[in-house]
Amino acid sequence: MYTSASVSPDAFLKQLYDERETARKRILGTWQEKADRIKRELIESLGDFGLNAPTNDRQVRLGHETRVNGVSEVDASGEPLLDPILLERVELDEVIRERVEFTTVGGLRMQAFVVIPMSFTAGGKRPAVLLWHGHGNGSRSLVGLQADGTPVTTTGKPADNLALEFARRGMVAMAPEIVGFGDRRLERDLRSNPNINNSCFNLSVSLLMSGKTTAGLRTCEAIRAMDYLASRPEVDAQRVGNMGHSGGGMVASLSAALDTRIKASVVGIYPNTFQGSILAMQHCLCNYIPRILDHAEMPDLLGLIAPRYLFIEAGLDDPIFPIATTRVCLAQLEAIYRQMGFEGRLESHLFEGSHEISGERSIDWLAQILSRSVL
Repeated sequence: MYTSASVSPDAFLKQLYDERETARKRILGTWQEKADRIKRELIESLGDFGLNAPTNDRQVRLGHETRVNGVSEVDASGEPLLDPILLERVELDEVIRERVEFTTVGGLRMQAFVVIPMSFTAGGKRPAVLLWHGHGNGSRSLVGLQADGTPVTTTGKPADNLALEFARRGMVAMAPEIVGFGDRRLERDLRSNPNINNSCFNLSVSLLMSGKTTAGLRTCEAIRAMDYLASRPEVDAQRVGNMGHSGGGMVASLSAALDTRIKASVVGIYPNTFQGSILAMQHCLCNYIPRILDHAEMPDLLGLIAPRYLFIEAGLDDPIFPIATTRVCLAQLEAIYRQMGFEGRLESHLFEGSHEISGERSIDWLAQILSRSVL
């Protein structure tokens, strides 16, 4: 029975959020104690994909897979073999660009571009970066290609070809195709609309019905992408970072939170609070993680990267990740890094712009951090 005292749906949702925020604030302990708990609860909320937690000494066999009844052969640690294959190799003016494919989880195959400086000397090893695209044309957007594979018309901005920017700084850059984008869209979506640019909705609802999340699948695949990148002969596996913007910022931040092999991260046009961004307006369903507010707000999840290096990039006029709550997120991250005694490992650039990649400071920052002999 409804009465004049009944709350509106908006007030009801605010009440749910406030209750969880209050409960989180009652949890005492150091940040490290909280971080260990949040990490366990994050893994549970993302859904079980059967991937072992990565460690700095993680060893992954490449091999060539033998599938029995559709199931991939696994190595001694229980992980499926990567079984990498080369799809394409193109020599350009400044770089060699490869298109590769390897196994991630559940028999899924991930495609990725690998961009290697033409100046690479056989036998040497370079720092490397994983690049995570947002909503749009998929991994091609990170290597200077349009959706149909033709070169983009350059504007001179770093965002035209992020992989090339890092290669020019002597690094190996890898741009994986996130599931649900590019060549990895769902067939049912392409049948209904050949021009659809992502399969996030149908992917997300199908996974949720199985107790899993798109965020979890993409995070696990990101860890497997790190396995592959670390296996390449050109790569110094002790000097690998990542960079992601918007939806790619979610992938970069969650995978770095769970994979300590990622030594430095740039997370752009995404860091915020859940309350101020994805709960304040309509966002893609791939952003939502069931029950996460029982355990953490977005700044807490980004804080799991500490004490490793973190650079936050945000547009002052971003309409979907508002700068006011980005500043709230930054203040909380600064408190975490300060408590751990590593204030110098957190940096940010709030640039004049909207929901777009800048790279004005972050590219050089990441290249300089990863060029250090000790991280």
